Amino acid sequence: MTKTTQTTTALSKRLLSLDVFRGLIMFLLIAEAAGFHHSIGNLAKEFNFIQPFAKQLQHHSWNGLRFWDLIQPYFMFIVGVAMPFSLRKRMARDSKQQVRAHIVKRCLLLFGFGVLLHCVYSHALVWELWNVLVQLAFTITIAFIIMDKSAAWQIYFCVGILLLTEILYRTYNPQDPFVQGENFGSYMDMILMGKINGGGWVTINFLPTAVHTIMGVLCGQLLLSNSTSSKNIKLLLVWGAILLVLGYGMDIVGVTPIIKRIATTSFTLASGGWALLTLALFYWWIEVKNNKNEWLSIFSVVGTNAIFIYLFAETVGVQWFRKFGLIFTQGILSPMGVGEVIIMVINSLFVLFIFWYLTYFLNKKKIYFKI
Repeated sequence: MTKTTQTTTALSKRLLSLDVFRGLIMFLLIAEAAGFHHSIGNLAKEFNFIQPFAKQLQHHSWNGLRFWDLIQPYFMFIVGVAMPFSLRKRMARDSKQQVRAHIVKRCLLLFGFGVLLHCVYSHALVWELWNVLVQLAFTITIAFIIMDKSAAWQIYFCVGILLLTEILYRTYNPQDPFVQGENFGSYMDMILMGKINGGGWVTINFLPTAVHTIMGVLCGQLLLSNSTSSKNIKLLLVWGAILLVLGYGMDIVGVTPIIKRIATTSFTLASGGWALLTLALFYWWIEVKNNKNEWLSIFSVVGTNAIFIYLFAETVGVQWFRKFGLIFTQGILSPMGVGEVIIMVINSLFVLFIFWYLTYFLNKKKIYFKI
């Protein structure tokens, strides 16, 4: 094999574990858009035994951590892990100026899509910045600016962001820095948008959430290094455990509560710890143990057009496909005496299948929408 061929092979190599991880998270996100989470919540009102499961598919109201609170940090983290891989391939064919221009364009598009999604949600022209895509535009920018620094420098930068977050919240409201609607994040929203979110979400979340993306970049750089697989897994496990202890410890002793809606330091650390451990699990099971079975493509194909299917599901999917699905699910099952709650669960699964098949079809035809 020639040197050129070896280089090309190395640049084109993908981590199936990362593809599956990303695909699984996107699968869960489009499942929510399909109505699965809401329909399961309604089903739990009739069948108490599934309430614990249904509760984990909903964000915690304030102080606490549920499974669904991890999805957005996972999303930000995975984007960070993928950045060293994608930028390495791009740098092999483009100049630094072209790469910078691409990142700027991508972040502007993400910001624009995020703002437009709020208009779709509200069925009106609104100026709201709480969408995950808006957050992602900022976190990618921050991570890209510092990703050529050493690992130690990037870690110190993350510590600095978290300390700054603590200082901003505690300086604004020293008596009760993390009260809903009366914290620094809500204050900034009044400046930026002239309104606050009824659910307690804040735009300034992009600051601590940038730590998730930078963590991902560090992990991506680690997996691209010459370190052995065993060393990579050990580092992921050790750092993941440390972050979990710090995050949950801050909450337990009363230093800083775990609150996803304002991305407190304790939440950022705890969710970052879970992200590292989850990546370690996928990496160990798929790459190290070589469990690269065909069924994994069920999830990996969803991640091949991640931004497209997210936008599709959140717009056309929510507003049209749910009702389209009811033509068949309700039309067939209702005359058979199936209850409305059960029908809505089945309908959400049917719509989810449509979303999934669209990604499968696009991947099979090698059609990829990139920004």
